[in-house]
Amino acid sequence: MKHFILLTVISMTLIFSTMACNVKAKNHSDAITIQTEKTDEEFSKEAKIQLAILLDTSSSMDGLINQAKARLWNIVNTLTTLKYKGKTPEIEIALYEYGNSGIPQSKNFIRQVTPLTSDLDLISEKLFALTTNGGSEYCGAVISEAVQSLEWGRREADMKLIYIAGNEPFTQGPVNYKKAVAKALDNEVYVNTILCGDWGDKAWQDAAVIGKGKYFTIDHNAAVRHYDTPYDDQISECNKQLNATYVGYGHVGTAKKQSQAVQDENAMQVSSSNYAERAVSKTKKAYNNSSWDLVDKVKEDKEVINKLQQTDLPKELQGKSKEEIVAFVAEKDKQRKAIQEEISALAIKRQAYIDEQMKKDADNKGDDLGEAINLSVCELAVKKGYVAENNK
Repeated sequence: MKHFILLTVISMTLIFSTMACNVKAKNHSDAITIQTEKTDEEFSKEAKIQLAILLDTSSSMDGLINQAKARLWNIVNTLTTLKYKGKTPEIEIALYEYGNSGIPQSKNFIRQVTPLTSDLDLISEKLFALTTNGGSEYCGAVISEAVQSLEWGRREADMKLIYIAGNEPFTQGPVNYKKAVAKALDNEVYVNTILCGDWGDKAWQDAAVIGKGKYFTIDHNAAVRHYDTPYDDQISECNKQLNATYVGYGHVGTAKKQSQAVQDENAMQVSSSNYAERAVSKTKKAYNNSSWDLVDKVKEDKEVINKLQQTDLPKELQGKSKEEIVAFVAEKDKQRKAIQEEISALAIKRQAYIDEQMKKDADNKGDDLGEAINLSVCELAVKKGYVAENNK
């Protein structure tokens, strides 16, 4: 029984500074093109990082769920340090739960919570909604389901990883785990296993060996250690200002903007440190909301404003001319870049403070769920030709 996933979150301040967004008009109000300043962080067209997290949600896994909530954004921030040929790979995460008796036995007590997605707020939303319930844990079956059902990348540089966490015998269920792991490897999907407890089920280790992944044991009930810093209040204020630069559009715009605020609240409920980690994630290219945020969408499609109907726009932009909308979006983009730069600067100071505090602690190990994920991801990344850069 067990639940797993990852990371913390760091976020920071706001300063409006001059970053260019030039507006060009073709025939004035007929066709408007936004010409944005080229960013220094572009998505790679050659590489993608995909993680499928398979979480045991049977009874007694609440401690692991809590660790996952506390480490999600920290893991995301680790992934954002990885570059392929100098460019940022797209990051996609999928969630599965297994071993929960609330799921029909006909489905092997397995549920796909999310497919592989770059919508990080959706991952947070679904993770915080997970609950535990007694059941039977079929490790082979859930690995097989993830391998067959998810849309895995096919490029040579794509890094495809499964992380399965639990505390019951790996051999349970109708699917032979060795065959399931071998099938994953046939698709160049590497299988990592995380056993909750140290009772030494050899099959958990064997699965990682077959899957060319890593095997870990963790104390899933260990409390996650957090460090408050002198920069946290600034980060909190800046994150609020950052949210104000998002401009929802389309039928999901309003709901997704509200969800963004809810995920901030979820992070804060864990700790101010987790909240800060999330804020830092929001300064990264991986935190892309082009499906509902007009500022992000314009960076992908400079003609989008010409395509939108008035009903697709937020109320504050309805009735505005195309030139006015262009100017509004450009100003929001300018503000966002300034805030993100300030957050990044605060993040460096905050991490330096935490590093010093950790040196003073006699026992600073804490839980090792986040460390297990981060170290294994980085190790495989090196083998695949990725380079880890400082998280700036």
